[in-house]
Amino acid sequence: MNKFLPSNKKALIWLSGGHFINDIYTGVLNPIMPFIAAKIGISMAIATIILTISHIFSSLLQPVFGFFADNIVKRSFIFWGLILSSIFIPLSAMSDNPYVLVLFIIIGSIGSSLFHPQALGFASKFATRDNLSKSMAVFIAMGTLGYSCGPIISSAITQFLGMHKMPLMTVIGILWAVLMFISVPKISLQERVTEKIDFKVAFKRILTNRKLNILNVIAMLKTMVMSSCFILLPFLWKNMGYKPFYIGVALFVFIFVGGIGSLTSSFIEKKIGAAKVFYISMISTLPLMLLFVATYSTHPTLSIIIFIIMGFVTMMATPVTMVMAQNVLPEYKSIISGFINGFSWGIVAIIMSMLGFVAEKFGITNVLILVSVIPAVCSILVKELFKNEN
Repeated sequence: MNKFLPSNKKALIWLSGGHFINDIYTGVLNPIMPFIAAKIGISMAIATIILTISHIFSSLLQPVFGFFADNIVKRSFIFWGLILSSIFIPLSAMSDNPYVLVLFIIIGSIGSSLFHPQALGFASKFATRDNLSKSMAVFIAMGTLGYSCGPIISSAITQFLGMHKMPLMTVIGILWAVLMFISVPKISLQERVTEKIDFKVAFKRILTNRKLNILNVIAMLKTMVMSSCFILLPFLWKNMGYKPFYIGVALFVFIFVGGIGSLTSSFIEKKIGAAKVFYISMISTLPLMLLFVATYSTHPTLSIIIFIIMGFVTMMATPVTMVMAQNVLPEYKSIISGFINGFSWGIVAIIMSMLGFVAEKFGITNVLILVSVIPAVCSILVKELFKNEN
């Protein structure tokens, strides 16, 4: 690392790198879950529930951990979160029965839930006021890019080395956690909050804030589209005879381009405004999903291109949502990060826990279309979000 970089900038680089590596582990199970399910003898419906358990524990607890992060303002959650994720998520692929699989997934997912709110809060603290949107866009994009790499790494290991080699992935997570411990500076006593945050007061203020409620709903709707694609499409492609690596590459490109969407969101926002970013992100998913469903069996290459574009627009509004939410109540940055980046995933995971059963009964593509209709219809919320700013 360049010794002439300001310490805050170096801290942002290490935190963004940690976000990239942590989120690699959150994306490893999706492309190989159909093959894990076949190995241990469970149905798509049960496998879907297990995947949603992973989202629940990696997401739903984030506001609670965010509360402790805002009160403690120490770095421990960042390191231990990454360590737990890097050990237990790869181990889960080696499970011989669903109970061990669920246990390892829960422990690894809690690690991710520990990491995110504190890392987001620290990234916001180390960013300058003039550069906050860009810094947050980079930080979120790095996580998205890491999430995109998880499927291609796990599918490559599964197809070319065997699933039993998945623990090889642990090394990079442990190494980066140690490097972050050395390189990310502690927050001085002067920079810490002088008053402890009251749990009830903080959550009441957040949950009763109209603007934050709208932003949370928007985050949930976008998460619903992405989660549906990540959970159901691997089963669709496996049924079509595609190998693990093909599925991993498709998911990788989807999220990778989504990461580019997140990275460029601040630039796009400056050009067209935040409201239009929200409208494009929420409405365009529906026609793109309809085109994907119409072409996936007859024109697979075209369908993948459409799928990739969908990844870009789906995640384009993510940094805009995060920065806007943190600016509503800036004294609760880690808690709000936990809601936008985590709680939304957890709520969607609970709602979608029966997704596999519905898809088995009515068809995967029908479920994907329905999921894409909801954010398009709910785009009316964007007008509510900005109506007092005119």
